[in-house]
Amino acid sequence: MPLVHLHLVEGRRTPEEVRRLADVVQQTLLDVFAAPERDRYQLISEHKPGFMIAEDTGLGIERTDDLVILQITQQGRDLDQKRALYATLAERLEAECGLAPSDLIVSLTENTKEDWSFGNGVAQFVEGQL
Repeated sequence: MPLVHLHLVEGRRTPEEVRRLADVVQQTLLDVFAAPERDRYQLISEHKPGFMIAEDTGLGIERTDDLVILQITQQGRDLDQKRALYATLAERLEAECGLAPSDLIVSLTENTKEDWSFGNGVAQFVEGQL
């Protein structure tokens, strides 16, 4: 049940381009992480220019204001799946949205089944509803 937070620089993309970006991220999660259909939880935040700062950690990566930072909270994926996600996101977002791989940062956060409630005050995984 990935929860995705997309961070973008305000004014760089049309609403249609933002939706396409979100759609590509979702399809990649379905394909690589085997997320269930209709398991889409995305937050999209646009930040004023200058309010997203992403240096290169000494890697020599040049970034532009097209920068996209993805924060993905998920559970149960192994290292191979994570590596495949990073590579596939970079490939697809470049091909389908024109995003340079150098303008993509992905951060995965692990949690457990008891860390989710999808509504009604119930931990659906724990209660066996999912």
